[in-house]
Amino acid sequence: MSLDMRKILLLYTGGTIGMVKDYESGALKSFNFNKLLKHIPELNQLDCSINSISFENPIDSSNMNPKEWVKIATIIEENYSDYDGFVVLHGSDTMSYTASALSFLLENLDKPVILTGSQLPIGDLRTDAKENLITSIQIAALQSKGVPVIREVGLYFEYKLYRGNRTTKINAENFQAFASFNYPHLAESGVHLNVFTEYLLPRRKNKSLVVHKKMDENVAVLKLFPGINKSVLESVLQTDGLKALILETYGSGNASTADWFLNSLKKSIENGLHIINVTQCSGGGVIMGKYETSSHLKQMQVINGKDITTEAAISKAMYMLGSGVSGKHFKTVFETSLRGEMH
Repeated sequence: MSLDMRKILLLYTGGTIGMVKDYESGALKSFNFNKLLKHIPELNQLDCSINSISFENPIDSSNMNPKEWVKIATIIEENYSDYDGFVVLHGSDTMSYTASALSFLLENLDKPVILTGSQLPIGDLRTDAKENLITSIQIAALQSKGVPVIREVGLYFEYKLYRGNRTTKINAENFQAFASFNYPHLAESGVHLNVFTEYLLPRRKNKSLVVHKKMDENVAVLKLFPGINKSVLESVLQTDGLKALILETYGSGNASTADWFLNSLKKSIENGLHIINVTQCSGGGVIMGKYETSSHLKQMQVINGKDITTEAAISKAMYMLGSGVSGKHFKTVFETSLRGEMH
């Protein structure tokens, strides 16, 4: 091994990518990552050494939660000085949530943390797991003049690397399972691996990694729909202990102008609830005040989610509440891009 060979840590949390098919029984079983090179000999061609660790009890991503996010961040913290990059293997269903959360928990990140997974198990004949895994490791090992090229939390799937906190899962069956509607992808794998450096986060020089380990789960999401009534709205607003509500509105941030609706929101805000306006649309963002149907929300100081995804809005709110951001400054801080999650 050459002295300058990069070291990559592979962390398996669970998910389809960690399963192989037993061809005698047809059943899926957990993959032994200690035998990674045996199953994927192509990894020998990469100019990096790979170590792997796994959750003691890998979980389906549907069971992912803030406690597990902190666990992943802590593992990265404990190994940060020993490795040049990290690849987190994760089920695809909640991968965008985890990528968003990690971006906030890992402040001043100066190395790549790449999340990936697959739609088919690693041993399946038509699997997408091998390409996703190999290229994610290659991206995590990329350096220029001794400095990592990627210095943020990314999500790699089906030939594209995205900023993690800009992604949303859009398809349960297609290999192209993720999209980043409001921000260009950071890299693309084809005959060559092309990195679009103009879209990467700038380097945080002379700043040490700070790992946050508190997330406040007193957050809820309410998607508006024609016919929503007062009792439904009130049942959410009056949830015991609720501190922040992600309100998924129509179009560019529009909502009903009915008195009962606006009065309920206003009363909750006056009582200290942080209400964040996020659009239901896949692309575009909130522009409060553009139409009359959002000007009332703007007047009552509803927080402008701009072009943030719901996944990022949830994890950002949990992170900010856990970090003790004061009620006085919460709106200002939320409306500020902290990790490239919004324009």
